[in-house]
Amino acid sequence: MATAKTTLKAGTRPPWVGLGAAAWVQIAAGNAYNFPLYSHSLKSVLGFNQQQLSMLGVANDIGENVGVIPGIACNYLPPWVILLVGSLACFFGYGVLWLSLSRTVESLPYWVLWLALCVATNSSAWLSTAVLVTNMRNFPLSRGTVAGILKGYGGISAAVFTEIFNILLNGSSSKLLMFLAVGTPILCFAVMYFVRACTQSSGDDPSENSHFLFIQGALVVLGVYVLASTILDHLLNLNPVVCYTILAILFALLLAPLAVPIKMTVVRMRSSKSVSIGERVSSTDSLVQGDGSLEKAEPLLMKTSSSTTISESFRECYDGSEVAMLLAEGEGAIKKKRKPRRGEDFSFSEAVVKADFWLIFFVYFVGVGSGVTVLNNLAQIGIAQGMHDTTILLSLFSFCNFAGRLGGGAISEHFVRTRTIPRTVWITCAQALMVATYLLYASAIDGTLYIATALLGICYGVQFSVMLPTVSELFGLKHFGIFYNFIALGNPIGAFLFSGLLAAYVYDTEAAKQRGSNSMLHSSGFSCLGPDCFRLTFLVLAGASAFSSIVSFVLTLRIKPVYETLYAGGSFRLPRTSDDQ
Repeated sequence: MATAKTTLKAGTRPPWVGLGAAAWVQIAAGNAYNFPLYSHSLKSVLGFNQQQLSMLGVANDIGENVGVIPGIACNYLPPWVILLVGSLACFFGYGVLWLSLSRTVESLPYWVLWLALCVATNSSAWLSTAVLVTNMRNFPLSRGTVAGILKGYGGISAAVFTEIFNILLNGSSSKLLMFLAVGTPILCFAVMYFVRACTQSSGDDPSENSHFLFIQGALVVLGVYVLASTILDHLLNLNPVVCYTILAILFALLLAPLAVPIKMTVVRMRSSKSVSIGERVSSTDSLVQGDGSLEKAEPLLMKTSSSTTISESFRECYDGSEVAMLLAEGEGAIKKKRKPRRGEDFSFSEAVVKADFWLIFFVYFVGVGSGVTVLNNLAQIGIAQGMHDTTILLSLFSFCNFAGRLGGGAISEHFVRTRTIPRTVWITCAQALMVATYLLYASAIDGTLYIATALLGICYGVQFSVMLPTVSELFGLKHFGIFYNFIALGNPIGAFLFSGLLAAYVYDTEAAKQRGSNSMLHSSGFSCLGPDCFRLTFLVLAGASAFSSIVSFVLTLRIKPVYETLYAGGSFRLPRTSDDQ
């Protein structure tokens, strides 16, 4: 690994400061979720039809998820460089979109806007990769919890941006694009120093669980607060003073993770006094010799016992032929390096030939690709079913997406430690529930739109927080950035197939029928109304999710023995890496 790590003791503050800073970066990295906030303006102001708008949605997803380059770069460059590249992409990409939507520059070609949106949302891949890879390496024994927390902040980002959009920016799409172009780089420049690699802790920190519980609790409070404030703002006509107070409290809640390192600083200052007193007592006790020789003899006996235990454990893990092979390698008789087992560090070329890798890719492609199809068309889905203000749908989806991400990480972490249940069982459950959710969308029964959106948000979020630790546990952390970003390509591929081709075609075809002439298929500014605008799309998504849930179940059965080995003792056992051999 080319990235140098700061020499720190286990349990020191910098990893927690970095986690708090990473929460803000993850909020900024959620900028791609804002597409529904300004997509309708792109359609009306620039005169796009649904097909063109859907292809812009595909550009949004391609940019967000094509992160192979940042995945490779994070193995060779420090996190601040990755954040810098992401900030520049955000500035130039959203800057071009703002120039077009605000009519500052007239008649920019469609392909220029398509590329600009790709560049703008590609900032999400750079920002997310920097904080996810860094923090999962800083907390290797709690990777499921860390993934759930960071992806939870990413999930709630859409609701945070919706609050800013409604209160601070007065619902202006052009102001939102300017805010994203300028605000995101400023934020990243402010916190990039704190997002840095730290030495991994050698064992479980007794205070670590309580710190994580506090951050998770603060995140739940933030999610409930954002959802409640959005609903109140939608139902009541709040005056500006109340709105700005709501926004100020929101920013205060975003600072909650920094309470952990602050608390550690206060405790450290208090304990430093007692340590100085203890040192004087220790120097006095060192004059007493008495039974000291007997006490010193005990560690030698314990060391022998420990050596015997390690030897027995070693022989339990490997059969006789493997032990002979390893001994021969140690004596120099055999130089051939064995292939890594699940849980050890794989190279990319070693991982892509494994069936489990492609099963994970397919499951993620269907689950997230179908979910993002609904997200990109959420405004049009709401309008088709008679809604005039669809921002509350986005806030609901964002909150439930956040709940799924946070809950998926925490629940999978609990059951994998206590029951050695593979994390992918929760993806299986989520995709089975998505089948019912898409059928609920297709039925278009009155009052079910909010229920379906909430269920889809939860299922969508679960798959993010479960996929991350699963990949790192099966194929290691050394090249995790590459694995994660390669599998994330399933998102834009799914968006292109399900949204760019299927949903857009069905929508425009039904719109043409409603206008009574095929010549109106490419008319601009016309909205399709009624359940048939997306019904066929939802039925196809339900069928795809049903098949994917079966594939996910097969994957769970395949990797169950791996998890029984990795979590045999109730906590994750760090496997040997290639550097140890």
